[in-house]
Amino acid sequence: MRLAELNTMEAPDAARVLRGCADVDRWVAALLVRRPYADRRTLLDTAHLLATWSDAELAHALADHPRIGERGTGPTTATSAREQAGVTDADREAFREANRRYEERFDRIYLVRAAGRTAAEMLALLEQRLTHDDATELAVTKQQLTEIAMLRLETLVEEDR
Repeated sequence: MRLAELNTMEAPDAARVLRGCADVDRWVAALLVRRPYADRRTLLDTAHLLATWSDAELAHALADHPRIGERGTGPTTATSAREQAGVTDADREAFREANRRYEERFDRIYLVRAAGRTAAEMLALLEQRLTHDDATELAVTKQQLTEIAMLRLETLVEEDR
């Protein structure tokens, strides 16, 4: 989508598009009220500055995210499926067990930027993150949501020509 399209879309349509990057009402609303964006870089910089997730916003965003190795049903499902394309059926069983241990330890799903990572890399990161204390892992999870949202937005919006 061209930046001009995002700048001129009706607010509900633009909100639906942005929600596909991160399902966080405050972030989406803040991006909408700052339209129009002069250029793609301004949009991306603004989105990054606004990506300061509260614990409640993180919990809401995680409710939409499918577990690594699973399929979801929310606004970010199609994007998540593309990002997890490298996860094979053989990997799914390993993720099932690893996800269970992570959720037991931190009481939320394991969130990791899947794009550009292999299943083995994501599993290794999960194992490493299981060693974190609660505060460290919460900060890492928020940072991963930022990486995911920004990558999705960068992929979504093209500079006008």
